[in-house]
Order: sequence, then C-alpha cells, then structure tokens
Amino acid sequence: MTNKIRCLVLLSGGLDSRLACKIMQEQCEVEAVYFLLPFVKSSKKIKEFCQKQGIKLHIIDLTKMKLFKEYLEIIRKPKFSRGVALNPCIDCHIFMLKKAEILAKKLGIKIIATGEVLEERPLSQNKKALISVEKGAGFEILRPLSAKLLPVTEYGKSGLINREKLLDIQGRQRKKQIKLAKKYKISYPSPGGGCLLCEKEYCNKLKQILNKKKLIYNDIKLLSIGRHFFSSKIILGRNREENLILEKEKGIKIIPKQPGPTALIKNKKLIEQAKELIQKYSKHKIKKFEIKN
Repeated sequence: MTNKIRCLVLLSGGLDSRLACKIMQEQCEVEAVYFLLPFVKSSKKIKEFCQKQGIKLHIIDLTKMKLFKEYLEIIRKPKFSRGVALNPCIDCHIFMLKKAEILAKKLGIKIIATGEVLEERPLSQNKKALISVEKGAGFEILRPLSAKLLPVTEYGKSGLINREKLLDIQGRQRKKQIKLAKKYKISYPSPGGGCLLCEKEYCNKLKQILNKKKLIYNDIKLLSIGRHFFSSKIILGRNREENLILEKEKGIKIIPKQPGPTALIKNKKLIEQAKELIQKYSKHKIKKFEIKN
C-alpha cells in the first residue's frame, strides 16, 4: 500500500470492527489495535484476519501490571452508567480510545476509527453515548459504518477522507453487515455477548472480590471456573477438566482419593469446610483426601 493516509482501527474481532477495517482500507493504509481484556474471551482468529487482510496488528494487554490496575478502577468507579450488571460500557470505550490515541501518536497516525454502529447497542451506541465517548476520549472518532448519520468529521471536511464512501448503517439488525461480509469475502464469529461484566451470576462473584487490595488477573480468571464459596476463598471443580485446572493453581489443593471435586483454598483454616463441601458435591463417600501446597 502506497497511500500515505493511515488509520488505526479498534478491532474487537467481531463483524462490525472487521468491516470498519475493510471500509477504511479503500481509502487508507490500515493498522489495527486489539485490546486483551480481563473480562472478555480473547478472539483467537484476530491475527489470522489481520494477516489475511494485510493489516498490521498491535495488541494492548489489559490483564497485566499497571494497565490491569488502571482498568480495574473504571470497573470499580465508572463515571457513566452501567449496563445490566457491572458493565461500564461508555467508560470502557473511553479508556480503550485513550490508550489507542497514545499508540496512534507513537505511530504517527492521525485517524482513529471504530466499528461502532448507531443504535446497535442501547447503552453505549446511541447518539448521546457516542458524543459522551468522543468528549471523554478528547479527540474526534471516525465511525465508518454509521458516518453518514453522524456529524461531518474534520477528516471529511478537510478532504482527508471521502465521506461519500462511508456508510449509513443504523440499528440492531445486521443484514447490511452480513451482505458486506459477503462482498469483502470475510469470515466472522457469530454475534453474542462476550463480556462477562454483562452476566449477573458472574458479577455476583466478582463483587465479592472486586475491592480486594491485591487483586490480580488470576483471581479474575478463576471466577469462571468451578463453584465458589466464602468469597471465592474455596473453589470446587465441577468436572475433571476444572479439577485439573485447580490442581495446577497456586494455593492449597484438597484432592479426594475417591471420584469427586478438587478444592482450591486460600487459607489452611478452611480445610475442614472444604472437605465438607467436597463431600456434599460428590456422588461417593469420600474417605481419604490428599492435601497439596
């Protein structure tokens, strides 16, 4: 690509952000940034998509060190409203856009685009929310899938981007997007909620540990595994796969000699309670236990 205009697209791995990449490729040299989030299952085919489309991929890992701590703070104390559970969608978008802007400046890229579609998501993609996100991020965002329904950007006014080549998609139906996917010959994952912060049952467990002073990513990861008791101080495996995962974790492992759930505990004082729970959730009479550190 010899075009000097460069664009950084926030790529989630879903259909909309993939289409945003393809639409912008018609006018720009596109690079993509993917955020590895603590509460979202990572998209395994992101790299494959970017390689196939000739897009340079940047990955920002929010599950580690300083970035993880920063991200947790917006979950704990969001400035904007939450969704159905603990999901602070607007704050989350602003956070990622600010990090994307830092990257774009390092790369010398002026245009930052997203795959957002007007009115596709009631909380974070209505007009008011899109304005709030842009104000919070502190810079102009190009949304190529709905650009013709939104105010003209400076990119369009200056002629840097041809607005006529952008789209006017609106609403929750995905017929236009699916048609475009066929046009561009791109595959995409099935739509669906991938964010665990939207799941009430998961968030009930998260609330019990969210304000823990030394919360680490592994604590978050374990919330999706097993049955949790005493604010996740005891975790029981629900099947062989989960038992094996718990047995590899740091901490005290209580493993029944007869078939039954493995327990991971954080405190020696909970050994007897853990044994009682193992017995409760086992189909067999447990006579002996192995304790590993």
